[in-house]
Amino acid sequence: MTINNKTKLKDNILDFLTKNAGISYSAERIAHALDMDNAEQFTPIVQTLAQLERDKKVRVTDKGEFEAVIKQEPITGTFHGNDKGFGFVEYDPDLPDMFINPDHTLHALNGDQVEVKALKAGDPAAGQGPEAMVTKILEHNYERVVGEFKQETVGNYIGEILLKDKKLSQFRFFVTDKGLKPMDGEVVTATVETYPDDESPQVLTGAVTEVIGNKDEPGIDILSVIYAHDVPHEFPKEAMEQANKIPLHVLPEEKKGRKDITNQPLVTIDAIESKDLDDAVVAWKLDNGNYHLGVHIADVSHYVQPGTPLDKEAFNRGTSVYLTDRVVPMLPKRLSNGICSLNPGEERLSMSCEMEINDQGKIVKHRIFPSVMKSHARMTYKAVNRILEAHDQKTINRYKDLVPMFETMAELHKILLKNRKRRGAIDFEAPEAKIIVDDKGHPIDIQLRERGLAERMIESFMLAANETVAHHYFDEHVPFLYRIHEAPDKDRIKSFVDFLSVFGINVHGDVNNVKPKMLQNVLKDVAGKPEEQMVQVTMLRSMQQAKYSDEELGHFGLGAKYYTHFTSPIRRYPDDTVHRLIKWYAQHGKGEKAKAAWRDKLPEIAEHTSVTERRGIDTERDVDSMKKAEYMEDHVGETFDAVVSSVMKFGLFVQLENTVEGLIHISVMTDDYYEYSEKHMALIGRKTHRIFQIGQPVKVKLLRVDKDLREIDFELVNPQDAPKTKIRVPHEHDNRRRGNRNRRRGNHGHVKRHDHNQHNGHVNNRQINRGQTRHHNNSRDHHSQGRRH
Repeated sequence: MTINNKTKLKDNILDFLTKNAGISYSAERIAHALDMDNAEQFTPIVQTLAQLERDKKVRVTDKGEFEAVIKQEPITGTFHGNDKGFGFVEYDPDLPDMFINPDHTLHALNGDQVEVKALKAGDPAAGQGPEAMVTKILEHNYERVVGEFKQETVGNYIGEILLKDKKLSQFRFFVTDKGLKPMDGEVVTATVETYPDDESPQVLTGAVTEVIGNKDEPGIDILSVIYAHDVPHEFPKEAMEQANKIPLHVLPEEKKGRKDITNQPLVTIDAIESKDLDDAVVAWKLDNGNYHLGVHIADVSHYVQPGTPLDKEAFNRGTSVYLTDRVVPMLPKRLSNGICSLNPGEERLSMSCEMEINDQGKIVKHRIFPSVMKSHARMTYKAVNRILEAHDQKTINRYKDLVPMFETMAELHKILLKNRKRRGAIDFEAPEAKIIVDDKGHPIDIQLRERGLAERMIESFMLAANETVAHHYFDEHVPFLYRIHEAPDKDRIKSFVDFLSVFGINVHGDVNNVKPKMLQNVLKDVAGKPEEQMVQVTMLRSMQQAKYSDEELGHFGLGAKYYTHFTSPIRRYPDDTVHRLIKWYAQHGKGEKAKAAWRDKLPEIAEHTSVTERRGIDTERDVDSMKKAEYMEDHVGETFDAVVSSVMKFGLFVQLENTVEGLIHISVMTDDYYEYSEKHMALIGRKTHRIFQIGQPVKVKLLRVDKDLREIDFELVNPQDAPKTKIRVPHEHDNRRRGNRNRRRGNHGHVKRHDHNQHNGHVNNRQINRGQTRHHNNSRDHHSQGRRH
């Protein structure tokens, strides 16, 4: 072996062990990892490992395996607690989380930033991750709490707050007399003054700072979730004063330098309940056989100038949050429902993207410019669907002047859709719920949202505009804000492919260089089959989060090289930023001075808006799950048809036809002793060999509901109807005894952060999206528009 080859081998081995710090490997496994399995290649590996040991860059463990010697710098990460007392610390996205024994948590709470000391390297072969102990709490996640006040004298305390956060359900919060003195039954917020310690391991204390309202008042439950997530919901006085000075009509001087498109038959197409109409569309057939598509967006950036109180608050909020019976808007209603909303018959300032599209769905020409527009009709999805799908004569007669344009739009949508599918865009079809509440906020029904041709059509048009704008400014080589969705992690994809192979489903293509088309074909192959949902769920889990970035890294889910958010500036700060960038480069050119003005600002905007988007999604999810639980309170004891949506060591999560999800805990599966097969993601009965897997239909009975904790518990009605399998879960005597002990304690091995909400995070289509859900798409950010509730 030459000196260069020896050096390269040394670097490769050291690089592999360093990337897997804390894990030891045998020489054989190192050889396999480096694709050097031949006998003649093995000797140089052993020799190199010996040299690395002499150089003190590698150490040999008690098991005779090798691990990298890493200079012990403090490891910091985020603590994720489990209500059983143990936890995990997430410190590197590419490395397994560290398990923290209950005795080694230092009483850290969920979400705390901590410093840890590694205690034991992991053993991947045995399915065990590394273990550590918390040595320091760097930053507390909980600076304040929300809950119901119970008036009682406990020592020096005036009462107790019943905490609403599931992650704090095992803790007690005592209230000092330093703050407000609320009435019994009021929902309050309190600052945390003392945290759990050795003397009081399950106690927090603090003072009440605000009374939200009585727990029985309508809407207080949702407001408490808003407070719990720190969602800004009251506009500062300065922002409201600025908003109230903005004229309610477009002024003549504001039209200067804008193209007048008021004569074009633009229409808005939205949900019936929508009040913030930020996009209008128009289409016609050109003489050359191509299509003209105009996407015209409210020019919020004209009214919300950088550095103003309105802009600071919009940045702080980042996004509008759409909850069951209300919206927490990014902008005051005077803007969101008024001068910025594209209301019919009213002149509005807009930012326009006009495209010429050929019969293959390719955009051959485009133009992006500021404009003045007027909506010719406020259309709803239902009305357009009645025209295009139901061919309802009454609706056709009512909008007879616009019907030919809607038919042209439908043609264009099919062309655009075909083009997206051709390049591999992944399209998930999952049911979405609309929770209907009465005038007191109590849920009375859960309806499935319909997603017809009109919804898909508008989605196609918004996607086309977003791609066109992103592509244009990427080609201009200027700093810009993009919406990115990176390719899936290779290990996750490999696990997904291995999982599919168990069910005889093949993924065609190179799994080390996965393309959207490969995954699209998988969904196509299983469409309409019993395993369709199972495949969708596991595919979603293998995906990365979509986010904002100043670097264009493409959008995997859409199969798009270029993508941004341009079409919803009333409810998303990134779209407003994109409008500002468009105007900036038009006014200041694309020289170095113009580019420098934005280059350093965009990373902060991208990071902050990605965080506020996540906050909004978590708030929406928690309100949805709370209201679904409240709805189910009226149905305890009833029987439902369901589908297994996820399988864990501790039981089955199931989803009803109305999208309500709940848990069948393994403790109520009494017809057999069920063991978990990770490879098959299944629970298998040891005696009966009954098997439960994702996508499997089951009949369930509702046992228990806890609205505050968002928990819904079911039991199986007819477990004997489950299919049987020849799969056997391997177990040794010791493992079996340990499993029995864990089962009794409710700790099924190292269960990692599983509860109802985290389960929803795994299964919900927002796994790809992580983006705001609104009317232009059914909760899939790879289509990134979302739905307005």
